Order: sequence, then structure tokens, then C-alpha cells
Amino acid sequence: MHRHTGTGVRRRSRRFGRAAAVLGLLTTAACTSSPGTTTPSALTPEATHDTVSVATWNMCGVEQWGCEDKGGPDDKFTQLRALAEWRGVRVMLLQEVCSEDLLSAARRLGKDWHSEFDPYVSVDEAGRSEPVSCTGAGRGQAGSGLLAASPLTEVRAVPTQQPTAGLHRRFLCAQVPAQGVRVCNGHVALRGADTAHPDRDFRADQLRALFGAASEHDSDRTIVGGDFNSPPPVGGSSTTAIWPAEAYTTYQECDQKGGSRAGRRTHEDGAKIDYLFTALPRTGCQVVDTKASDHRALVIRVSRPAPEVSTS
Repeated sequence: MHRHTGTGVRRRSRRFGRAAAVLGLLTTAACTSSPGTTTPSALTPEATHDTVSVATWNMCGVEQWGCEDKGGPDDKFTQLRALAEWRGVRVMLLQEVCSEDLLSAARRLGKDWHSEFDPYVSVDEAGRSEPVSCTGAGRGQAGSGLLAASPLTEVRAVPTQQPTAGLHRRFLCAQVPAQGVRVCNGHVALRGADTAHPDRDFRADQLRALFGAASEHDSDRTIVGGDFNSPPPVGGSSTTAIWPAEAYTTYQECDQKGGSRAGRRTHEDGAKIDYLFTALPRTGCQVVDTKASDHRALVIRVSRPAPEVSTS
């Protein structure tokens, strides 16, 4: 895990051929409704003292994983800056990001921005492991990261069951004291990720570990999300059993409406596989097409928690 202070994997679907990327400004899908009788407003660019906006985005930054046509580091930074400046996002949960791109983004966004990075590790059948390097000079390693407009504290990696041979991806949790929230970022393994045992499915174990970490403390202030590589538990889906019960009981999902667990698509193949869950009151939710990834960004706005009262 690398702290940035102050400053082959199989994807769900692959593009064949090199379609030219349309690297425009952020365009936004229509807003959704929240559970109950209230409807959250569309997210506005302005941050307020009463709310906190958090995003999750799989950046498709590892070019050799089929992301050659999804723009370079500058294109992706343009989208991160737009999330921060146009959407008022103060915390970002990022997957498939390159370590040096993340560090550069924190520096370019300004002195108040901080980042944390945890590398993906490739393990072979003999047990040898090595970090995954990003294609392109000076881009560093591939991994998951956190990016916030204030210091990140109590950062820890969450251990989970991992393939015997294949890609290992830990999850990161951290406190964001200035925003009054705690966040946990997960990038769940695809079914078949274990090249030694392709019939194994780690998603249930990994989601249980992620929500377990989210519930350890400050669960009422935690926002947990990321790329879960799984559809929502609706319509008798064969993947319904992988979901922990607390995902839709203790917490509510950004794009959840009433008792429905469906949501708008977040991947270019038409699936919803990116999520943000919280027990905090939700006041807005957007799916944002960045044109710089095969994933859309998901942005949640929640009521800012009251400051914790010290008992010392």
C-alpha cells in the first residue's frame, strides 16, 4: 500500500478493434429515485456544507487489459477533475488505476488532495507473485486507490480469499475525518479468476469480507462501493446468493428505489456492476458517462453526518 500525501486479467467484455474514443466532457444520465417516498434531486456541481458527494469509478487505466481505446492519463484526469469541480465529489473510490497517474492526479487537483494506493498482484501456480505494471513509461503499477480532498486516516487493507493462481486484489478502507465519513473500496474477482481452479467463485466470500469490514465500526457513517463484477440480486439471478444480507438491509444502494434492487447500467455491455452503499440519508445519485472508460462513474450524495462527540 502506498500513501500519496498532499499531493493478464479477463475483463467482463472486450472490444475488438480500436474504436476512436470520444473524449468529451462528462455527460450525465437521468437521476434515480431513492427508497421510500422521497426522490433525491439530481446532483449539482456545488458542494454544500450539509452534504458529501462520493464517487466510484473503474478507470480502465491498465491499457494491456483491453483499455487501449479508452484514452490516456490526461483524458482520465480530465474526468477526475470534472467529478471534483462539476459534481462536488470529495472522495473517489477508484479501480484499475495506475499508481503514478493517481499520484499525479492528487498533485494536479491541489494541495488539499490526498491519495492511497494498493497494487494488484499476479500470482502464478508456483506461488510466485509480482505487482502488475501499467503499460506506458512512468505510469507505475496497476491497482485500486482512494482520492480525497482532505487527509485519509486509519487506512487499512482488507484481506479476502484470493485465487490460488491469478490476480490478487485487496480492498481498502479509510476514514475521511474532514467529510465525517468512512469509505471502503472493493474490486471483486470475476468468476473464473483462479487459473488453477477456474470453477471457483470468490465473489460471495469477498463481498462478505468487504461488508464485514464496513460494519466493523462507524457503520452508520460508512460508504462502501466499487466494481463488484456482479449484477444486482434481482429477477431470480443465479448470482443472488453471493450478496450478503446486510447489503440491502443495513445499507441502501445509491441507485436503489424503494424495495427494488435494480439500477441503471454502469458498464458498456449493459450491466450494472458498480455500486455505492450507505446507511446515511441519500440526497442524490447519478450515473456519469466519462467517455474515458468502459465503466461509468457512480456518484452518491449523502447528508453530512453530525460531528462525533468526544468522550475523553
